[in-house]
Amino acid sequence: MSLLTSIISWLNLKRISEIDLMRKYPYDVQEETFFKLINTAKHTEWGLKYNYESINSIEDFQSRIPLQDYEDIKPYVKRLRHGEVNLLWPGEIKWFAKSSGTTSDKSKFIPVSNESLSECHFQAGKDNIALIANRYPNTEIFKGKTLILGGSHQINNFSNDSYYGDLSAVLIQNLPFWAEFIRTPSLQTALMDKWDEKIDHLTKEAININVTTLAGVPSWMLILAKNILKVTGKSTLKEVWPNLELFSHGGVAFGPYKDEFDKLIGFKDMKYIEIYNASEGFFAIQDEENDESMLLMLDYGIFYEFIDMNDFYDENPKVITIKEVKTHINYALVISTNSGLWRYIIGDTIKFTSIFPHKIKVTGRIKHFINAFGEEIIIDNAEQAIVKACQKTKAVIREYTACPIYMKEESKGAHEWLFEFSSPPSNIEHFMEILDNKLKDLNSDYEAKRFKNLSLEFPKYHILKTGTFYKWLKQKDKLGGQHKIPRLANHRKYVEELLSL
Repeated sequence: MSLLTSIISWLNLKRISEIDLMRKYPYDVQEETFFKLINTAKHTEWGLKYNYESINSIEDFQSRIPLQDYEDIKPYVKRLRHGEVNLLWPGEIKWFAKSSGTTSDKSKFIPVSNESLSECHFQAGKDNIALIANRYPNTEIFKGKTLILGGSHQINNFSNDSYYGDLSAVLIQNLPFWAEFIRTPSLQTALMDKWDEKIDHLTKEAININVTTLAGVPSWMLILAKNILKVTGKSTLKEVWPNLELFSHGGVAFGPYKDEFDKLIGFKDMKYIEIYNASEGFFAIQDEENDESMLLMLDYGIFYEFIDMNDFYDENPKVITIKEVKTHINYALVISTNSGLWRYIIGDTIKFTSIFPHKIKVTGRIKHFINAFGEEIIIDNAEQAIVKACQKTKAVIREYTACPIYMKEESKGAHEWLFEFSSPPSNIEHFMEILDNKLKDLNSDYEAKRFKNLSLEFPKYHILKTGTFYKWLKQKDKLGGQHKIPRLANHRKYVEELLSL
């Protein structure tokens, strides 16, 4: 163990002990978080409206406060953007994380309080470092820098008192001083608006720096990695950065990208760590090397509730806490946070892979699924099926999306898949057979609909030219680390647009 790693491990010893206690006593930690949130917000406009001062239990809170989505809180967000204070959370909210929009708005603007920055997002960054040092005592990553590939929008003014941008831009703008010693690129490059120019500038800066860690969304990091290899003329990233050791990733499932990263990095002992962060908060960190699920971080100022997706569309769905969750059930995530989001449905779905410790994996989005025929395919199903098909056919996939083909009088329904491969399978029909059979294994509803082509015929497919998905995002002005390809849709809009290219 290096001296620097030893010092970091010693400094983080107390925090590792706290995380261990959180693993053992999740109910107590969440109850403490809950009452701290209620007590802190009791004199805000929201707290007075719902009489937070008289809330004595989680049950009181659940019976009194309705579930919320962005449309519900939007009037408060508009007022906050114009400088009003003490609305959802004490004091002023100066920062707003811009994320993908709703049906009626191009973008959502999620409030980010000072408490959320320090107690959630930046604490998560420190915890990731602590867990890495604890897990890999001989790591040398702290001798170099972390290349962070964030969003592609600068901080912009709503007014003289409030600002917005991609979450990564908000975080970079507010980073504590210590972070500047361990990160790259420069602030100017990190906050560039134009994605193509940003990639070029970032490449020029990064190739001369001792990068030991990569951090970002896999799909966009892949584009940067290939540009770096093109500019340097090297075959692998390990040739560019001999001390490269770790990739901390999030935003999209990593499985379909892993084989290509293994080839590009050229280092068989590369460490991959998944994190789960969003505009609304930082939620989970992969804490064990051989377990891809992530530890739900219960002491970041976020109180969690969960809705079984089988009940989600009921008029009054049952909402449970960490005390009642079970493994392998698809839950919609509901959060109350130290930025003033109250019983807020963020749109993600998760499953618990274990209890004590409470570990999760992200299974998809509430709106990103295919259920045109009762098959209820979620992103997690699709990712597992694609990984299996790639492994069996030695294919490497770059991007994909899928949608239904609706029934007509003369034909049955089907699913339609669009793929962009880095290394295509030698036999695409065989690839699709494996994908189809894996979906049947994973999803009994899909299997029933596919039985003897009863409702669903064998899936249709298209192999798109390299760069098609990139071109599609560019047309929509959605280039950059915060934007992701919609993997599944219960409509044909995305597929029709892509096919038109």
